[in-house]
Amino acid sequence: MLEGYRIEGRRAADIAADVERAVGDGRLEPGQLLPPMRELAVDLGVNPNTVASAYRTLRERGVIETDGRRGSRVRAKPATTGREYDRLGVPDGVRDMADGNPDPALLPSLAGAFAAAGEESDRDPVRYGDALLEPELERIARAELDADGVPAGPLAVTSGSLDAIERVLGAHLKPGDTVAVEDPGWGGLLDLVPALGLRTAPVGVDDEGPLPDEVRRALDAGARALIVTDRAQNPTGAAVTASRARALRGVLGEHPGVLVIEDDHGHGIVDLPVHPLAGTTRHWVFVRSVAKAYGPDLRLAVLTGDSVTVDRVAGRHRLGPGWVSRVLQRAVVRLWSDGALDTRAVAAAYGDRRALLIAALAERGVAAHGRSGLNVWIPVPDETAAVARLLHAGWSVAPGARFRMSAPPGIRVTVATLTPAETAPLAAAIAAAVGPAPARGRA
Repeated sequence: MLEGYRIEGRRAADIAADVERAVGDGRLEPGQLLPPMRELAVDLGVNPNTVASAYRTLRERGVIETDGRRGSRVRAKPATTGREYDRLGVPDGVRDMADGNPDPALLPSLAGAFAAAGEESDRDPVRYGDALLEPELERIARAELDADGVPAGPLAVTSGSLDAIERVLGAHLKPGDTVAVEDPGWGGLLDLVPALGLRTAPVGVDDEGPLPDEVRRALDAGARALIVTDRAQNPTGAAVTASRARALRGVLGEHPGVLVIEDDHGHGIVDLPVHPLAGTTRHWVFVRSVAKAYGPDLRLAVLTGDSVTVDRVAGRHRLGPGWVSRVLQRAVVRLWSDGALDTRAVAAAYGDRRALLIAALAERGVAAHGRSGLNVWIPVPDETAAVARLLHAGWSVAPGARFRMSAPPGIRVTVATLTPAETAPLAAAIAAAVGPAPARGRA
């Protein structure tokens, strides 16, 4: 089973450490099946509970994964190795359409906002024990959430959306619990869930968001949490519609104990309304970050939710980083209050770029998706071949493997900086890349 490698140790910690060392230096390879717990216990002369504890530790660290009666095996890659490390390098002369970043030309200038925040902090420095949340940031964020129909609840601030999601999951779930996630979905999230020792239950997505029947199936099977992207879903551009939100609320109403996490990272770059699911279950969180609209380096997200969840998140945050810099919070307040970003113009610019590419692909018989956000998702029969052909043609796109679990193959094209002049050549290259490979002549 282990091809000659013998696991050693008498204590659970020693057994776990031995396996982890073997994985790290290559003596145990990805996908290798570990011995059944009772069999290994007999071999080591220890209690089966000792081996069970060791395997549990390895699962929590993301070293192994367990699939019921099929047993435990070494993960295909360590949970700490993100999908972002699968990025292909972009050679000189190749146009990068894979990075997922917003257009720098559409981001507001930060200099004035940070200068003003710095001056305010000189006058009124923040000290240990002061409030964690900038009052004006709380006021503005709450007003916008109210306007969008998000239920009233306390607010907290984290260092971006993924930080918020990690803290919320940690506030309610324990290793081994299952989280329903969108498939295709955000690669960072698909890495985070197993890194926390949690299981993923993939849920299919169409242009209107998660499919209700698949959500129901995942929740009926025991998933304890559901994570939904409201708008600008990465990678497909899906946006939850009013009718889809009603259907999802109906499903969630059958599972009031499920934790619901909504990620509205598209706020500020999308002109479609948000249709929140918040408040349907006992525990819920609605998260908004400023990264896509104001710049990826602004590591700030505002979240609201039920009082128990927000209190747990804020309390745990206080014991670690303490708070998100009030200087940063004050700079974001200044960006908001000064109207530094024309959100309608930004949303329209991204919308035009998506629409032009989708239309150009349709003219060439290629279906594509992208209702909102920065990206267009294109189903392909063979994503490896498509990515390679496009790279040869001078275009770098993201392989769908970075964003999916059981969903069919596809490629993601970031249109954030796509120009009208580039649209037709890119569409033609994609159409050629997703078609059958040219026949080779005989020598």
